[in-house]
Amino acid sequence: MKKVPAKIEIIQKDNPLLRKVSTSIALSKIKTAEIKKVIADMKKAVLSQADAVAISAVQISKPIRLFIISKRAFDINSDSKKSENTDMVFINPKISRSSKSKQELEEGCLSVRYAYGQVERPEKVTVEALDENGKKFSRGFSGFLAQIVQHENDHLDGILFIDKAKNIKEISHDEYEKSLREMSER
Repeated sequence: MKKVPAKIEIIQKDNPLLRKVSTSIALSKIKTAEIKKVIADMKKAVLSQADAVAISAVQISKPIRLFIISKRAFDINSDSKKSENTDMVFINPKISRSSKSKQELEEGCLSVRYAYGQVERPEKVTVEALDENGKKFSRGFSGFLAQIVQHENDHLDGILFIDKAKNIKEISHDEYEKSLREMSER
């Protein structure tokens, strides 16, 4: 009998875990089976959602300082000069620089389903983090990708986009499904 992979639960906004500050991951733990499983589960969770571009570990009930940006985000981002051929892992991320220029973009969240709002954030950021092998890196992002980095980094500090958003609107599940169908037809 073929084993069906378990679905990874993405916790929702009323879960108090989303409001806690996530803890740093010790360098000695980065290559452990436990952290590798968390990363694999996060990737599965993103793949399970047609509109997902990133996720933080706390969204799958692991309050550690870790998020990923899906390859999908790089594929759909017009500001990105460099496409990634895999998901990008950020362990213990820290935004080291932010531009003074701001942008206001619509945001949604896998943990605040069917709600969307306008959030103003710096247009460009530089983030320092460790990758899944414990190697330190620094990378700049602009536009949509800068927005994603800031959104996911906020999760690690117990902040949801609805704490910052203006003009929040909620749509029904049916409206959401219809918008997904329209996106796939483009």
